[in-house]
Amino acid sequence: MNKTLSLLKPIFCALCLCVAAGACTPGAHAEPVHGTQTLPAPKAPEFEGIDRWINSPPLTMAGLRGKVVLVEFWTYSCINCIHVMPYMKQWHQRYQPAGLTVIGVHTPEYGYEKIARNVDAAVKRFGIEYPVAQDNAFATWNAYHNRYWPALYLIDRDGHVVYEHFGEGGYAQTEAKIQQLLQAR
Repeated sequence: MNKTLSLLKPIFCALCLCVAAGACTPGAHAEPVHGTQTLPAPKAPEFEGIDRWINSPPLTMAGLRGKVVLVEFWTYSCINCIHVMPYMKQWHQRYQPAGLTVIGVHTPEYGYEKIARNVDAAVKRFGIEYPVAQDNAFATWNAYHNRYWPALYLIDRDGHVVYEHFGEGGYAQTEAKIQQLLQAR
């Protein structure tokens, strides 16, 4: 029995390394959302069931028409979200004057992440200045059919979701898409 286990251990370790390498590959989960002349990219869903807004009055997709919008689903104790945060903050600072609106949709993974004062403290601790929607009931999360933290959705000036990225990485690709959308009129 021990001999069999000792033979299987290297195989198991190799399989784990393959799975981990695939899951952590930067850009592995980036996806342009293509439309056609007859069927455009899907419209971005409205912000639904938001408990409250931080750093902003309530926003709507209809009210953001004409702007490029970057929606990020995140939660404050997710290490992957924390790793993406510096890029979100940079893009907000760099591209807001050119017409980009960054919106964080805080959707809790754990019960303590639903508590308003905890979310407020995290927004302050991380120095987030862009609008944050607190989505405790997962209503906006579900409207986007989202399943990941972090998840980025880029929305063009006409309100269509034209790019998605799930997880860490792909920062240059995402920034290039932001620039492309801001240059399009």
